Amino acid sequence: MGWVAEADGGSRGNPGPAAYGSALLRDGVLVADRGETIGIATNNVAEYRGLIGALELAREHAGGEPVEVRMDSKLVIEQMAGRWKIKHPDMKPLAMQAQSIVRDLGPITWTWVPRAQNARADALANAALDAQKAGRPGLISSFDGSEPVQLADEPPEAPAAFTEPRDTDKPAAGWRGVMEGDPTTVILLRHGVTSHTQRKLFSGSGGEDLPLVDDGVEQARRAAAWIAERGGADAIVASPLLRTRQTAAQVGDKLGLAVEVDEGFAEAGFGEWDGFSFAEIMKRWPAELDTWLGSTAVAPPGGESFDDVAKRVEVARDRLLQRHAGRTVVVVSHVTPIKLLVRAALHADMGVIHRMELAPASITTITWWPDGTPSLRNFSVVP
Repeated sequence: MGWVAEADGGSRGNPGPAAYGSALLRDGVLVADRGETIGIATNNVAEYRGLIGALELAREHAGGEPVEVRMDSKLVIEQMAGRWKIKHPDMKPLAMQAQSIVRDLGPITWTWVPRAQNARADALANAALDAQKAGRPGLISSFDGSEPVQLADEPPEAPAAFTEPRDTDKPAAGWRGVMEGDPTTVILLRHGVTSHTQRKLFSGSGGEDLPLVDDGVEQARRAAAWIAERGGADAIVASPLLRTRQTAAQVGDKLGLAVEVDEGFAEAGFGEWDGFSFAEIMKRWPAELDTWLGSTAVAPPGGESFDDVAKRVEVARDRLLQRHAGRTVVVVSHVTPIKLLVRAALHADMGVIHRMELAPASITTITWWPDGTPSLRNFSVVP
């Protein structure tokens, strides 16, 4: 409720004929909107133009009241929120223009939403492009006598405005197709087996920091060879626990790379349950286990909830994507962080992590495109 500004943009060709859509709502009621063509531009430029249009509508109507800005471009949202750096020279002046408007507004909340929840702005951008293609002015609004913008009950999976890739030899990233710039590919490698892994015991941060057993070392070597055969990587990052550092060392030796350590990718803390099997925990902590299985916000006694792990893992992910943008990085981690990264990439409910099985020394690969769009390439592949 309250003031909500929605924005979107895209090009047919990237770069190609481009347009943006902006809408402003008050308590769910449309107050103002605009769809406008902007000539030849990239998707990211069009997204920023959509944001600027939405902020201008908010300045005109919302005054100093709080406004929530919603976009399906994670790149723009994260950059405007100050969590991602703005590196591309075409984006910097547009971001500065948007920030100058923000100074005239009240409190701003920056919210990323899935594309299906941004259908109004998407439809405005498409309508503007369609109008221009038909020989009509490429500037439309629901309030100036333009042809009304029709919103489908269920937006199409891939609107025509944003599906034509620039380079067909590159992999597509969901509905957006190929984004401008190189993606960041993260190869998530679970560590090899330890004595706790073999016995299926809970083994988290804060418990016994176990080394790999011989089988675990051999698993790490096979994973390193698998990665090397498929092009290698530019960097290796590991959790601080011994088993992940030992696994990462095998990959580093194979690829000739040093290993960085990031505590954000450490396993969850299981507190009093560390070193026990699931069956043993059922007997000793039955009520606590039921509560833990029923909510990812609940932590084991003395441990860490999955919700808290998700927050630190996503911070580590953002740090990784910023530091290694456009590169391929191996991240050696654990069951929980890898599952949570997959869940976040798929925008799935937290409960999905209980329905994933991740083998020791298995490989899961996620690609992130420059606008933040993720693409799951494989899951739990055992070399």
